[in-house]
Amino acid sequence: MQIHEGSSARSLVVRTFARTLIKPTFSYFPSSGPLAYGLNVLELGARVIPRDRRVSVEPVIGEGWVAELVQSRAGADENGAIVYFHGGGFLFCGVATHRRIVEQLALRTGLPVLSVAYRQSTKGLVETSIADCIAATDWLIERGIDPERIVVAGDSAGGHLSFQVAIEATQRGVPLAGVVGLSPWLDFDNTVRRTHPNARRDHYIPSARLGRIARQVTGRSILEPGLSPVNRDLRNMPPSLIVCAADEVLRHDAELMTERLEAVGAPVDLHIWSGQIHAFPVMGALTPESSACLDLISGFVQDQLGISHLRSVRDIAV
Repeated sequence: MQIHEGSSARSLVVRTFARTLIKPTFSYFPSSGPLAYGLNVLELGARVIPRDRRVSVEPVIGEGWVAELVQSRAGADENGAIVYFHGGGFLFCGVATHRRIVEQLALRTGLPVLSVAYRQSTKGLVETSIADCIAATDWLIERGIDPERIVVAGDSAGGHLSFQVAIEATQRGVPLAGVVGLSPWLDFDNTVRRTHPNARRDHYIPSARLGRIARQVTGRSILEPGLSPVNRDLRNMPPSLIVCAADEVLRHDAELMTERLEAVGAPVDLHIWSGQIHAFPVMGALTPESSACLDLISGFVQDQLGISHLRSVRDIAV
């Protein structure tokens, strides 16, 4: 485990904005019913943000899921790939809200990144989301990419999905190259998390709502332990990189998964960043810390795929 100390002025601004506006909104905005569709405004609004001109985008349409295959215009190494699953509590967000991190990963690694818009709560339960993400990963394999050169990654709910996809692949005898979980939501049981000191400190997530949302997105009034990645068979898992903020409530999930992976001898590296909010790498290069974390993720990909040189985004012509 590595603790990253210090916090930039930009991160302070982000924390203040999250604490004063985002967390109160998420505390009271309905997660079900007609008003819940208002959450889609985030994805719709993000679509108008200009794309990075240094990447190309190929739309992909699957059965029930869609995706964007994002590649650097400077040339992509197709002897490997990253599959990215966005966060949003299985309720909202999509490929548009997470374009910045996907574009940055494509630019920094030189690899194609498949950003997946899986079905969420209004169209299916978590098991449907998992099935979509497995199908999207299989699409890359069918395209000719060796599964042992595929890294699955995601933030929050997407981190949950990245671990579920890796677990399923391992059980099918199709090991992947690695797993990246950014502030991953890995335990649907909210009992311990509600009493965690970070339940009050978290700048972004209203922790008291997580139990109710878990029951909504799983369709179970009583949660089954096997629905949570932390409770599944983790033997023979590929190397994992887990990142979280020091004060977020999902630090509980990150540390618990790290303990359980270590207990079965699965390689895992946990990085905890002070002064950050939940899923801060999604902001791309907005803060020094989010940019440094993207370098960390890219380095992890480099190690797993044996890429000799990762690109600096400053070296790529606009």
